[in-house]
Amino acid sequence: MDTSQNTALARALTELPGPLPARGVIHIAIRHTDRFTVVGNHLAQHAGLSTVAVGLAVRIQSLPQGTEIGIKALAARLPEGEKLIAAALRELEAHGYLQRARTRLTNGRIVTRTVFCNQPAALLRPRFAAARPQRPPAAPQTPPPVKDPEPEPPAPEVAAPQAPALPDVQQEQAPEAPAPPQDHASFVALVPPPTAPRQPSPPLPQPRELTAELDRAATALLSDLRRHAPQLVLSENDIRQLAPAVAAWLERDTHPDTIRHALTNDLPQPLRHPAKLLKHRLTVLLPPPLPGADDLAAPARPRIAVTPFQTCDGCERAFRAPTPGHCRDCRNAHGPAQAAAA
Repeated sequence: MDTSQNTALARALTELPGPLPARGVIHIAIRHTDRFTVVGNHLAQHAGLSTVAVGLAVRIQSLPQGTEIGIKALAARLPEGEKLIAAALRELEAHGYLQRARTRLTNGRIVTRTVFCNQPAALLRPRFAAARPQRPPAAPQTPPPVKDPEPEPPAPEVAAPQAPALPDVQQEQAPEAPAPPQDHASFVALVPPPTAPRQPSPPLPQPRELTAELDRAATALLSDLRRHAPQLVLSENDIRQLAPAVAAWLERDTHPDTIRHALTNDLPQPLRHPAKLLKHRLTVLLPPPLPGADDLAAPARPRIAVTPFQTCDGCERAFRAPTPGHCRDCRNAHGPAQAAAA
């Protein structure tokens, strides 16, 4: 029986829209509800940054305000060494993601302030372009109750020249996403769709004759499973339904330890339906009956008739024949002579 993780993965693959690619990565995007950080593709797919620098930038971006991100502070928190962290910080500073500025405090002390920008290219745009995303787009569509009777103030927001430029920000990041491969002809879905009809489950194995001794042994084995696996707590009704299947195993000369190991080995975590799991294993893993002594006996090899050797009455040469007589040469030599004498 497969694990619950693999079952959930197969179910998630069937719910993906459209055909899956025949090769390459397949993304299962689950929306985050808490503890997440938005990272742009301009950083995740930056061609000029090393993988260490990209990972360090993501780590710094996820830290709260005021966290120390010096070389020694990061080296104490991360498995990388100080040299590797220093090189990654220099890469981020060269591409504008990290800036170090010397600032004078109110008491006259000069300190170095480290600033991290998640999108340095946006700093070079005009001021109105940077402020556009902060304006709520739904304000013209669903305006709040207006106390002023004049409706002119919301109108400039709809006709503002900055609004059409919003798609430009999205179009700048769209080409950075990898395009899905176009060859889907060779892909064959191995998982049936959720709407496919379910196959009927096979019936539980039944013994040829459920004697009182077999029923008692099967009931005791099922009741004792919770001592070996605390997850397998069965009700009396479950034990009554599964006892004939265990009796079928015992009838086939299966040792109780073997049955117990087959039912308790490699249990899924968490186990939600113990009775269904035991029913599946008792049905699918049912061993065949033990062969008898006649079945294990080696089959008799077919006897091969061997023609014995004979000594020729004429030339005393050995030849194979079922009865004594002359060899082929003597028969060929004496044949014409006997025909002429006759």
